Amino acid sequence: MNMRFGVLLLSAALVAPAMTQAEIPLVTKDPVEARAHLQVAEGPANTPAPTAAEDEGIIYIKKRLKPLSVIYKSVFTALEHNGYFVLIEPNIGKNLANFAQRWGTDYNKNQLEEIRSMVFCNAWFANKMANADPHMLALCPLHITLIQKGSLTTILFVRPGKVAVNSPARAVAEELEKEIIRIIENAV
Repeated sequence: MNMRFGVLLLSAALVAPAMTQAEIPLVTKDPVEARAHLQVAEGPANTPAPTAAEDEGIIYIKKRLKPLSVIYKSVFTALEHNGYFVLIEPNIGKNLANFAQRWGTDYNKNQLEEIRSMVFCNAWFANKMANADPHMLALCPLHITLIQKGSLTTILFVRPGKVAVNSPARAVAEELEKEIIRIIENAV
């Protein structure tokens, strides 16, 4: 897997809006303004778990006291059994570990023990999204990222319905979002 793609996936999974989605334009010509609307979804290691309100942000966050390997296998199987095809399985933590010596003290400051993703797609939803708003194909394929620290595994999923809030594909994206969250909830 291309390292830049893996880092891009990780970067996309770690940002959340600083204001409500209705207030954020989908496109801005001012990069400084765009950065001002972003914040890190999870702060330093001692940051408390997100509240219910935070969980309704652009990133769905689910925490479980189970090993990442167990949750990963369960979510993977649930996606496949519900008509989604896992296309690639980036082991982001392993890829980042290759740079530990080069990055020195800047490597893995949150001491995450494992970071893995699964990139997946459903052709029926991709077609519905393309029919409603071809620009929302930027969501295809989707991905789920799992991180483990100690006995806590965190599942991260960018909510398509929040991304497509001002798009003609909003209803399709919200339906897709609900289905993926249902699959995750039932799997873990």
